[in-house]
Amino acid sequence: MRSGQICEMEGSIDLYWLPLGAGGHSVRLNGRVYEAVVSRLERRHACDLYHSALEVRVPEGRFVIEQAPLGADPATTRGVVAQGQVGARWAGRIRLFRYEVRRWHNGLIPDVAEAVDSPQRVSYDPHQARRLLDIVPSVPTPVWGRDEFGAGEMWNSNSVISWLLACSGLRTDTIRPPKNGRAPGWDAGLVVARREQLVRGTAADAEFAPVAASASVDNENVAVRLG
Repeated sequence: MRSGQICEMEGSIDLYWLPLGAGGHSVRLNGRVYEAVVSRLERRHACDLYHSALEVRVPEGRFVIEQAPLGADPATTRGVVAQGQVGARWAGRIRLFRYEVRRWHNGLIPDVAEAVDSPQRVSYDPHQARRLLDIVPSVPTPVWGRDEFGAGEMWNSNSVISWLLACSGLRTDTIRPPKNGRAPGWDAGLVVARREQLVRGTAADAEFAPVAASASVDNENVAVRLG
């Protein structure tokens, strides 16, 4: 067995880039209209839009991580661990305006055959793979398509994926969508993840400070006695 196969059995994370609206005409058309308007306002060339998903392997099996519209089947069949509203919080009372976050054991990525430059292996580290799976239920679930966190762009499926990668300890600065492509919402996930990491770091420093101060006093007392 080759070393790459051994690493994959222990743990790996693969990133997939799927054209926005793959398998459906209305979403793809709306995406093109949206990008045409945004690119004109930003005075740049229009890009191809992408939606991202993950496939994570650990010794227990393979898991698909993705944000998608609320499914019709029981949530347990798709490993749903979180839900949120689409467009507005009041709209979430209607099933059509809800999304779900999946951690799907042996799951499928719809329209994976249309993925571009995929899969991209972003980690061979079994600890990162395990951590990513563990934190999926903790992913933020603000309203899809809104910037409730003040991150500078809307929260969507790409935000979920980038948040998970960043909070798992992966370097995300080298991850890019396919050539001439754009992943709206990706930076929002990174911004929110960075804020949470700073908060956790500050809390850890605050918890450590009294211990460090106590140790310093003890050292000074020892120095006095020895002197």
